[in-house]
Amino acid sequence: MQKLSLNQSLQQRLSPQQIQFIKLLQIPTAELEQRIEEELEINPALEEGMDMDDRVKDEYEEDDYGDDYDEYGEYERYEGLDVKQYLDQDDYAGYKMYGDGWGDDDRDVMPVVATSTLAESLVQQLGYLRLDSRQEAIGMQLIGSIEEDGYIRRPLRSICNDLAFTQNIYTTEEELTSILRKVQTFEPAGIGARDLRECLLLQLDRKDLNDVEVEIAVKIITDYFDEFTKKHFEKIQRRLDIDDTVMKEAIRIITRLNPKPGNTGNGDSTAAYLMADFIVTNNNGKLDVILNSKNAPELRVSRSFAEMLDTYDKTDKNGSAQHKSIKETVTFVKQKLDAAKWFIDAIKQRQQTLLKTMKAIVEYQRDFFLDGDESKLRPMILKDIANRIEMDISTVSRVANSKAVQTDFGIYPLKYFFSEGIATDSGEDASSREVKNILKELIENEPKNSPLSDDKLEKMLNKRGYNIARRTVAKYREQLNIPVARLRKQL
Repeated sequence: MQKLSLNQSLQQRLSPQQIQFIKLLQIPTAELEQRIEEELEINPALEEGMDMDDRVKDEYEEDDYGDDYDEYGEYERYEGLDVKQYLDQDDYAGYKMYGDGWGDDDRDVMPVVATSTLAESLVQQLGYLRLDSRQEAIGMQLIGSIEEDGYIRRPLRSICNDLAFTQNIYTTEEELTSILRKVQTFEPAGIGARDLRECLLLQLDRKDLNDVEVEIAVKIITDYFDEFTKKHFEKIQRRLDIDDTVMKEAIRIITRLNPKPGNTGNGDSTAAYLMADFIVTNNNGKLDVILNSKNAPELRVSRSFAEMLDTYDKTDKNGSAQHKSIKETVTFVKQKLDAAKWFIDAIKQRQQTLLKTMKAIVEYQRDFFLDGDESKLRPMILKDIANRIEMDISTVSRVANSKAVQTDFGIYPLKYFFSEGIATDSGEDASSREVKNILKELIENEPKNSPLSDDKLEKMLNKRGYNIARRTVAKYREQLNIPVARLRKQL
């Protein structure tokens, strides 16, 4: 027999205003302007310019618009503002949220001119081949299978199945390979390769094959690719029976090839750049922190919308059936006014949170901001700043994400200032960034024909007073994108 039971639970849910603030907080300045433009477009109650005067603010904030929406005033009072065009919008009944920002992927590059995407360029080149409709469809499918780095990793058999199921084109791997060879002649060189080996060979094929060094480079990739990837150069040299000069030149030719032909700089039709969200200046030892002016837009609630609702509240409500359409109008106006006020408040709260967080970071890393010496960076984690500003760690994380600060020494992502601590012989903690810089310096100055192993690097760092384990050395080396000693070896 089933039993009915009643359970009581306590749940915490975010309000729409809180969600809006979170989304606005984590987007960078470069994206904030676009977000504001979107809001201005969808909300006629929001306008650019200085805030309303105190009288209008007070009247709106009282939220005293009357509770009885079953009775309506005269419709002629609202003819001065055409709101019918907005009543047909899909977002009439609610409020929309937009954009989560750039995420974990920090695109801190300078502005670039982007003409067309890689796919558009390849499609244009495909049109020059004068293929029939069937071959062109197969070529389009192959181009669509090319990933961002320029490779086709999907098996040809799977692409054959895709063509059969989606376009009713039945082909063989042989025919697919034949058209793929044509695509692989496109620019950039190496495009459409199925692996690194094929990518390098496609690029070498465009060089002068009568050149001895180029011919040797082709043989190395064709017959000794595994040995090449493991940098067993002496073994390759013995088998090919060539001297050091030819070997070094062949290796130089190979290492100058592009392992990722898809990353040509034109793969994104939008220009991404690093824009400073904060500006820190040193005025005779006093560090001043200000927000980028784009973080403080001048927004206001529309006076006409506020007065419209106020006028309705003061009119005689006769309840006539012919005026019932005004109910939708008033409901719409009320929603847009609320949304505009929420958005303005969220922008102001964003400004306050950003400034509060940045000031705490500057205070914590004061020595660095005074002279820009990286060795003076203190170990700092999100919790350190969260405790100082008495906010949650997630809030600090959102502020640090995709944000940058302009200093007298350059522009730095905020994430640059967060690092772990490494214990030293003096009993103090050193920033992991400081240890990484020393590690990078040791590797740059190592003998090229006998690179330092992680064990040797560990001992050298320990001698300098840094209590660090070999596995930590390996972790920092990988974070610096430095390969293991065997792969760093040069002739």
